[in-house]
Amino acid sequence: MATGSNHNQEITAQQRESLSKIKHVALDMDGTIYLGNTLFPFTKDFLAKMTDAGIGYSFLTNNPSKSVSDYLKKLAGLGIEADEENMYTTSLAAIDYIKTHYPQARKLFLLGTPSMVSQFEKAGYVSCADSPDDVPDVLVVAFDMTLEYSRLCRASWWASQGVPYIATNPDRVCPTDQKVVLVDCGSICKCIEHATGRCPDITLGKPDPNMLKGIVDRHGLKPDEIAMVGDRVYTDVAMARNAGAFGVLVLSGETTLDIIPESCPPDLIVRDIEELGELLLKHRK
Repeated sequence: MATGSNHNQEITAQQRESLSKIKHVALDMDGTIYLGNTLFPFTKDFLAKMTDAGIGYSFLTNNPSKSVSDYLKKLAGLGIEADEENMYTTSLAAIDYIKTHYPQARKLFLLGTPSMVSQFEKAGYVSCADSPDDVPDVLVVAFDMTLEYSRLCRASWWASQGVPYIATNPDRVCPTDQKVVLVDCGSICKCIEHATGRCPDITLGKPDPNMLKGIVDRHGLKPDEIAMVGDRVYTDVAMARNAGAFGVLVLSGETTLDIIPESCPPDLIVRDIEELGELLLKHRK
């Protein structure tokens, strides 16, 4: 494992071999290509170099607070061109999961932002009201920056009543460039668990390997031909490991060198995607 974060870090023979196989880069978003609403200065150059080298890329995010169309608008506003094929969010993962495991479900109690709710409605689902009479088929709890206390209480009620319960992502906090802690889905679920004793039936998003499986299937790749790149060990790197992909940790977001757990070491640690791009181009077959 390379632990340096400078251009002269020592790369092992195994890392060289892994880097030479990469045909597609799966990029976490916040903390990897931008922080908050600020695009990293090297992001556009990295994407252009990947395209020139014939390496594809996708954007994956555990943050379900925006719909795919809103994420594409955000990327466009930052100067990044992308389409729906380039995006996979935990809202889409939840929709895919419900379609597969609860094919009869139509009514959902959604603890999420209006933008996220619109993604589910686009997929044909009905959002339940905050009422004891509007019984949902499935409870979906997400990263909700518009969280209302009454809706948190209603979600807890449905959890206590045994309604199928899906969490979109395990993140405790969302990275930000502001002086505030953004309480994320994992922490909201902990609140519901403390109140009701019930955990989600399944927690989607990274590190669940299904997010990468979608990219493997979409592009006809093998898992070891994908580099999963992100700023978190317990989501990004863990998903890479679970999916059999090459896990790259960037130090441009949440994680610092002194808090990397020995239990889940990345395959490679780099300062940022600029350094990763240099290594990918250097070690290409």
